[in-house]
Amino acid sequence: MTAGRDSAARAWRIAVIADTHDHYPPDLPARLSAADEIWHLGDVCDPAMLRAFAGLGPAVRVVQGNNDCCLGWPPRLDLERGGLRFHLVHIPPARAPRGVHAVLHGHTHVPRDETIAGVRWLNPGCVSRPNRGAPASFAWLAVKSGRIAAWELVRI
Repeated sequence: MTAGRDSAARAWRIAVIADTHDHYPPDLPARLSAADEIWHLGDVCDPAMLRAFAGLGPAVRVVQGNNDCCLGWPPRLDLERGGLRFHLVHIPPARAPRGVHAVLHGHTHVPRDETIAGVRWLNPGCVSRPNRGAPASFAWLAVKSGRIAAWELVRI
């Protein structure tokens, strides 16, 4: 799936969140308002919770998590932004799908940024119930000129 206005030259600023589990800090929507898009990597739980994000203006892309009851969300999304291919999924796969530059996932409630066999694996952590001593967090993904220009983890 490719956005109609996408090109390798366009800069993208994407807010990435995961594992809200019906809760998020009251100031989170305002903090995400400057995004070009918002990607939620599953475990929204209550679909009504997304209204605050959808009302901001940027497109909200959501994948279904293992605790989500909304069967209308896809289990995975393949998106192209800034000339890069991204695979969005809740539970991280054993290996990256062929041809993707980055796999973004939730599920563990722990932030992740590592490269395996040339593919970047990213997890923004959890905004509601972090795990293993990790802070509550989300991330900003910047894509420009056919590369990931930045992955910034933001503590909440």
